[in-house]
Amino acid sequence: MQNVISLALPFFGLILLGFAAGKIRNLPEAGLSWMNFFVIYLALPALFFRLLSETPIEELANVSYIAATTFTTYIVFAISFCIGVVVTRGNIGESTILGIAGSYSNIGYMGPGLTLAVLGVKATVPTALILAFDNALMFILAPLLMALAGTENDTIAGTFKKIGIRIFTHPFILATIAGVTAAAFEFRPPEAIDTLLRYLSNAAAPCALFAMGVSIALRPIGRIPLELPVVLAVKLVLHPVLVFLLLTWLGGFEPSWIATAVLMSCLPPATNVFVIAQQYGTYVQRASSFVLIGTAVSIVTVTAFIWALTSGFLPTGLG
Repeated sequence: MQNVISLALPFFGLILLGFAAGKIRNLPEAGLSWMNFFVIYLALPALFFRLLSETPIEELANVSYIAATTFTTYIVFAISFCIGVVVTRGNIGESTILGIAGSYSNIGYMGPGLTLAVLGVKATVPTALILAFDNALMFILAPLLMALAGTENDTIAGTFKKIGIRIFTHPFILATIAGVTAAAFEFRPPEAIDTLLRYLSNAAAPCALFAMGVSIALRPIGRIPLELPVVLAVKLVLHPVLVFLLLTWLGGFEPSWIATAVLMSCLPPATNVFVIAQQYGTYVQRASSFVLIGTAVSIVTVTAFIWALTSGFLPTGLG
């Protein structure tokens, strides 16, 4: 148990430090802009590119793993969306936000920091694959369903164009494509560039977790909806359990890859849930509650899944 705490405490400690700083200093959220830019467009892409480019290309083309993890994310999205349909009496826009809250893990800010801390560099490839394809899935589902809900005044062609732009201009996905391409051609950047990438990579996790804590502190807590406990249970418990069951049932995956999928799926709702809700003017205040309360509850649930994986309670073969 001491080993589990030593893994979880620094991880959540950075978030709590950011949260405390945001509450104590009460600085405007606009002050985070450059930090978020640094994390999203420089530090995390550098981390993914550097680690993926050093990975044998045959490890990157694991279609069955991509299909299984992405399909599981879609399943929990569908479950959460259906919960939303019931509680909102058929409001597609609000149900979409609930679907995203119940399936879209905070894989960008929290994912790499957690998986690499618990599992080491062997978690790099599955982390990057899940991050790229889960992001792509949400970039497809959100605009399509919002268009169906009538919150987007755009043509079908315009909606698909917007989806393509969001997918193929996202820095995480671009970094993943660049890293896979570099691995395929066995390209290694010059020493000076490699050193710069290493500096950026080392800053990725601490900066991302601290910035996330500040962002949560500055977000308003809206009305706590009755559906929140149910959707958070889907996100924090059902999602990782389903992905574990599916991957072990299919078989043939490395233990570290199964453990990575469990850790990525047990993370709380992404801060992008609030951003997407704000973008479409739907479920905004309550989306903020999902992110804040989900992150707080995940201190317990994520720690529990770390214990389950490292103790053998969830038999992945890590031991």
